[in-house]
Amino acid sequence: MIFEEGYIYHIYNQGNNKQKIFFNKENYLFFLRKIRRYILPFGDILAWCLMPIHFHLMVLVNNVELALNPDEIAQNDTHAKNIKTRSFNSSIGVMLRSYTNAINKQKGLSGSLFRKKTKAECINCPQGNTPSFISVKGTTYFNNEQPERQYPQVCFNYIHQNPVKAGLVKKPEEWEFSSAIDYAGLRNGSLINRMEAEKYVDIT
Repeated sequence: MIFEEGYIYHIYNQGNNKQKIFFNKENYLFFLRKIRRYILPFGDILAWCLMPIHFHLMVLVNNVELALNPDEIAQNDTHAKNIKTRSFNSSIGVMLRSYTNAINKQKGLSGSLFRKKTKAECINCPQGNTPSFISVKGTTYFNNEQPERQYPQVCFNYIHQNPVKAGLVKKPEEWEFSSAIDYAGLRNGSLINRMEAEKYVDIT
């Protein structure tokens, strides 16, 4: 994955062989803490949703590489000498491996929990927009006049509609593990940056 600063990416992955990645509420909360640690330093989260077998993040990337804190440098030095920075791409991998290790230990499992490749598609890049993964009722939305606004909006809606499409709830805001609740004003979640989101999507 190649990230560029100042652009929005839809980042998603699912369980290997479509297996579960979240088994109970604590798993969801644990993963959210991982997101805070490994994703937030690199960008603003505009929307998110965690589902039993997959997750979606809509991230405005502010940094593609950051300096590690002293504790992280010490941990990384066991694998590579004098590592002092981490890329956003690498941080996503560290997050998923860390979560996988914890779940494997909890469940007595081994091996990969997630699919090998995490997907990250830029949805407002000036060239190379690839919104084919976004559809509403089977229809893909294209707007050649203002793609920089249409694609983020469709992605934003798509992420929040996931639990409804899966039959888990009737309304997006009824799913606890999604930013839809925050945008509905039913929870004051701090994971999203609402002010940044308003620059790109209609949140009403």
